[in-house]
Amino acid sequence: MHDNDLKKLQDLTAPPASKRAKAAAIRAAREAFIDDDVQNKAQNKAQIDAKSNTNENKSTSPQGIRHAARLIYSNLKQLWSNTMKKMILSGSAIAAVLAVAIVVPNYLDHQGEKTSPFFLGSVVEKNSSNTPSQKQTDTSADQAAPATEMVDNKPENKAPEYAKAKPSNNNSIDSQANNSLSDSQADTTEVHVISLGIRTAFGGSDSQATSQAPMQPSADLSRQRVAVSDGDNFERVTANPVQKTTEQPVSTFSIDVDTAAYAFIRRQLNHNQLPSKDAVRIEEMINYFDYQYDLPSDSDNAFKPNVTVFPTPWNANTKLMHIGIQGHDVVNAEKPRSNLVFLIDTSGSMAANDKLPLLKQSFRLLLDELHADDTVSIVVYAGSAGTVLAPTKASNKTQIIAALENLQAGGSTAGAAGIELAYQLAKENYLATGTNRIILATDGDFNVGINHTEDLKTYIEKQRDSGVYLSILGFGQGNYNDHLMQTLAQHGNGTAAYIDTLNEARKVLAQEAAANLFPIANDVKIQIEFNPNKVSEYRLIGYETRQLNREDFNNDKIDAGDIGSGHTVTAIYEITPTGSAGQLVDELRYQPNSTGKPTETTEATKTNESAKKPHDSEYAWLKLRYKQPGTTTSRLIETPITDDMAQPSIADVSDDIRFATSVAAFGQLLRGDAYLGDYTFDQIIEMAVNARGFDEFGYRSEFVQLVRQAKSLHTTK
Repeated sequence: MHDNDLKKLQDLTAPPASKRAKAAAIRAAREAFIDDDVQNKAQNKAQIDAKSNTNENKSTSPQGIRHAARLIYSNLKQLWSNTMKKMILSGSAIAAVLAVAIVVPNYLDHQGEKTSPFFLGSVVEKNSSNTPSQKQTDTSADQAAPATEMVDNKPENKAPEYAKAKPSNNNSIDSQANNSLSDSQADTTEVHVISLGIRTAFGGSDSQATSQAPMQPSADLSRQRVAVSDGDNFERVTANPVQKTTEQPVSTFSIDVDTAAYAFIRRQLNHNQLPSKDAVRIEEMINYFDYQYDLPSDSDNAFKPNVTVFPTPWNANTKLMHIGIQGHDVVNAEKPRSNLVFLIDTSGSMAANDKLPLLKQSFRLLLDELHADDTVSIVVYAGSAGTVLAPTKASNKTQIIAALENLQAGGSTAGAAGIELAYQLAKENYLATGTNRIILATDGDFNVGINHTEDLKTYIEKQRDSGVYLSILGFGQGNYNDHLMQTLAQHGNGTAAYIDTLNEARKVLAQEAAANLFPIANDVKIQIEFNPNKVSEYRLIGYETRQLNREDFNNDKIDAGDIGSGHTVTAIYEITPTGSAGQLVDELRYQPNSTGKPTETTEATKTNESAKKPHDSEYAWLKLRYKQPGTTTSRLIETPITDDMAQPSIADVSDDIRFATSVAAFGQLLRGDAYLGDYTFDQIIEMAVNARGFDEFGYRSEFVQLVRQAKSLHTTK
């Protein structure tokens, strides 16, 4: 394609922006203008090499340090200016597509990125050369999901106005693409333009890192990864179903004290966006708030289960079973020493104000909570990994802050030794009687050195078993990889939090520092056996990603969530009393005792019924397992859930319980779950307002405002 060809385009009506049209335009544009840029590239490269050779103080710091090579704005500006001069003859729609294809890779070349001069063309050639057998292999179960899933789920990818125009009868670009590219080639090209070009232009992964296939989703179709706005990734989760007690009497799950979901939802609502359904993890919303549950009277047990049964506010035919546990507070004098390693993502994608700059402020808050003899190390990863701060006493705060402030975002996310180096530092300063923890701070779009997700999980589990734990702090949005961050935190015996504001950083790293740093119980599991004589059906609200098999409860080798100092954990079941009109699952005709009615009365059945009478007042039997830190054998707590734990009205339960119920209702309403009936935002607001109780930091009042915001957005969507 030459300038004369572009002149012909100015009289054409822009056709619909099909995949093949985009592909043809991008490829042709790249080939047409590559020659014009070769000389400029060579000159710039010569200038850079000359400067490098004469620089006596050449930096050897890893990428992300302030004195490493920086991006050159003037080069980008000149490239854009030169490019747009050649775009002026074409329509605005085509010009925009062509400009991205030309400027982005050249922009990378001026940064010193390893970008092929035939950036897009080589990708097409590589992918279009696959044989049919290769393509079949690429979509097999043991390979990653197609990259198109990461693009097609973006709500922003709506057809622009110009794409809706009726195509001209002239030879359109779409028809040209039919002659030059196959469907598979066009599809491949479009995906790579988005992942390789546009994201990299704003500091994301380079061509090599980003072109890798996305992570393998779970084989369970109810738990797949989903990409939402701007590339944010969440695990697709289906709400827990209603279970028939006579068929599935036992429910087993791991506790979860993560709070990332609530903070991310708050950010979305504050930006006038309803969150994706998959971003809503109800248990993390409930556990974001602090509750005052009774502690055990003796120190032998870490917890005392607090259980209350009361009418469901959204269903007159069911009840809610609220279970709350709280860990002992570790007083300041009893806090163990801490060996902390900050593993910080300094890739280009972290340059935004709500990422690396906010991260620096956040870690400064944490420093104020450490003891003078605690140690802090800092490792960064981007194009390369390196130790920015060797293990340093927390009393030397000036040196630690200086190392933090010297960090600067830049480069790709490929860090060949990032996480290995962090664990190495943690082990070199290991505290046998203290806390050893790596805190990974990232936007989630990262590669810490171990590329395959399963290999990374295995590596983290191995390090966890050696006594070094991993916690995750997420920042920003647009490429926020929530699914991977949750996975790593779960396998690393750590927590996952999302920092959207400095106030949230203060909550996580200052107010709740002890809870997030010092575990008092490991591998905490809960198992409930429901009594079919009292409960015909049940469903657990939330904890979809924390479900365990029944046999996992007694297996001390199965990992579960940890509870830190002062942490509270809440779980809520919706139960259907036996004989209630709200029963959803029909009784079976041929199964014995499926209706719950007694069989023919005999002496044997009389004896059997007599033996069961002591349990007639029990809704369920609750069992809780946990390990004390540093031990491998679990302890067991058991208690019945009886009639005397039931309240006749929701007005009779505590503010904490009613507020947790309002949060559970809000989460279900955001997800569009089918069990709320016609329960409304206004009813949730009324319940939450009346249950705010003591609200020292205003978090509950903020929740009420978020519900109001969601109501407004839901009304106007």
